[in-house]
Amino acid sequence: MAKTQPEPIRDPKSDHLLTPENCAVVLIDYQPEQYSTITSTTKEAINLNVIALCKLARAYDVPVIVSTVGVDMGVNTGTAEEIMAELPDVKEIDRSGVNSWEDEEFREAVKATGRKNIVMAGLWTEVCLTFPALDMQKEGYHVYPVADAVGGISHTAHNQAIERMRQAGATPVTAIQFGSELMRNWARESSQKFREVLQWYFPKQKELISQGKAD
Repeated sequence: MAKTQPEPIRDPKSDHLLTPENCAVVLIDYQPEQYSTITSTTKEAINLNVIALCKLARAYDVPVIVSTVGVDMGVNTGTAEEIMAELPDVKEIDRSGVNSWEDEEFREAVKATGRKNIVMAGLWTEVCLTFPALDMQKEGYHVYPVADAVGGISHTAHNQAIERMRQAGATPVTAIQFGSELMRNWARESSQKFREVLQWYFPKQKELISQGKAD
């Protein structure tokens, strides 16, 4: 018997896997000043996967929060234009501290999503991503660091940060893994949203590989 129909959809809010209805995406400090000190990967590889996250979040109506540090203080500039171009309706939340969870406006924005599963990425892995991830895990959130959308000041710094978050209960994922988890079944009508992201993603990835700029 040919299988052309999707299996029944599990409760999208209580599902133990990520669904468009039970998670939010958080992006922290994708600013030029942060990119300039990363050596664990390339800016191009990071942006490929961050932009994939943005495209997936928009396609599946997943809430997105974007935060910056030091913009109001005049120390840093805002989020990279290519990222914000994917999120025309999202307002950046600026902070003075490196740990976004210590910023009240940021905390309230996360709480306002009503989601406990937080798919999170930030620069650097070892600071701006790790610190809020540890705090949020402590407060009952389940954080999913997006390992291929982040970078640290060294391979060691990045790798140890991922391990530290994992030991605290966080679950590392990748950008395309996230998309697959949202999509779940190729026979669903909504799977076309994921196909469109993949059709954009793989040519870009191939181009980066040819240039030696991919992981």
